[in-house]
Amino acid sequence: MTKLNILLLGSGGRESALAWKISQSPRTGKFFIAPGNGGTDRYGVNVKLSPLDFDAIERFVADNAIDMIVVGNEDPLVAGIYDRIADSPVLVVGPSKAGAALEGSKDFAKRFMERHGIPTARYRSFSAATLADGKAFLETLAAPYVLKLSLIHI
Repeated sequence: MTKLNILLLGSGGRESALAWKISQSPRTGKFFIAPGNGGTDRYGVNVKLSPLDFDAIERFVADNAIDMIVVGNEDPLVAGIYDRIADSPVLVVGPSKAGAALEGSKDFAKRFMERHGIPTARYRSFSAATLADGKAFLETLAAPYVLKLSLIHI
């Protein structure tokens, strides 16, 4: 049975759950979590590596014969880690930059759902320049409602 050397990117609770489960597989060879957290070190080796430093990730992958990268949170996906690694033999678990936009930008996701007839709650997008319009829109809604800040504009 071939064992895979795996790099898991992220440091939150989701990554703790993924690390716990990945570590149980008999196919897991060397297992690294970057940067990991206080709980993930019992399942693999935490490494001081930013999930957004793609140059450092590529060096780490080469230096440690990584076969597969599992991306825990959306930040590296939205930034394009899949697209960056796609032409290499390394498997990447997660969508492309375009696919990650659905999770990374609530405005993009809402526009997508509206365009394709997917039911979703009412929404509008506002900028700092249109803050007064945003407050007026909130007056038209009945609580409870959700406000999302998106720093990513796609």
